[in-house]
Amino acid sequence: MLVIIIPVIALIVLFSWRYRQSNTAATYKPDWDHSTQLELVIWGAPLLIIIALGLLTWISTHTLDPYRPLSRLDANRPIPAGVKPITVEVVALDWKWLFIYPEQGIATVNELAAPVDVPIRFKITASSVMNSFYIPALAGQIYAMPGMETSLHAVINHPGEFEGFSANYSGAGFSDMRFKFHGMTPENFEKWVQSTKAAGGALKRADYVELEKPSVKDPVRRFSAVDADLYHAIVNRCVDPAQACMDKVMSTDLNVKPGSRHE
Repeated sequence: MLVIIIPVIALIVLFSWRYRQSNTAATYKPDWDHSTQLELVIWGAPLLIIIALGLLTWISTHTLDPYRPLSRLDANRPIPAGVKPITVEVVALDWKWLFIYPEQGIATVNELAAPVDVPIRFKITASSVMNSFYIPALAGQIYAMPGMETSLHAVINHPGEFEGFSANYSGAGFSDMRFKFHGMTPENFEKWVQSTKAAGGALKRADYVELEKPSVKDPVRRFSAVDADLYHAIVNRCVDPAQACMDKVMSTDLNVKPGSRHE
């Protein structure tokens, strides 16, 4: 803004002084109405500002794209070679959160943990209505929608306990749709995984059907094992084995030739 304001103020003072009534040496042109050079300055300066702001916006918007894998741990540290991101599958239920760790083979309800300085890839969906996954200390919010998958890449840089919640109204139990996010050292995270594996039973499709039923203020629950294809079935609306998965239905429809009959 100062690039425009300072020259304008300076020119106001200059014109007022130069074209004052007592200055008989100033050129007087009552019929003057155009100057190509002046038009270039008047329109060029704002155009350059718009180009500069547009460039900064373009770069920062793509850098902060939640679907874009992280390239650094913080402003000063790139991701070390060999560091593998941890994957967490997130399901927004009514009115609780289910977190599935496919690589660790565990699942939790209303509790999320991750090691410090390890990139996290969240794969996010919902069971019934649209929600919004949000941990203010970790990253921006992103929507969770039934029958769809969104992504979020994030990293926590220091240990601690942080608040997570739904940022999109989703019904009567929305206000209590909260969970704790634990940033842990890699050693403590491994201990947490092992304690989770020893804490409870398996989360199978039949268990998920019961878990999916609406409930409010659910306590933390841990599952020592989880069906490997449960998240895929949730996204594609086929937890019930009798229901065809959406991806297979769409693939079949895509391969049907125009004009052919398909039942």
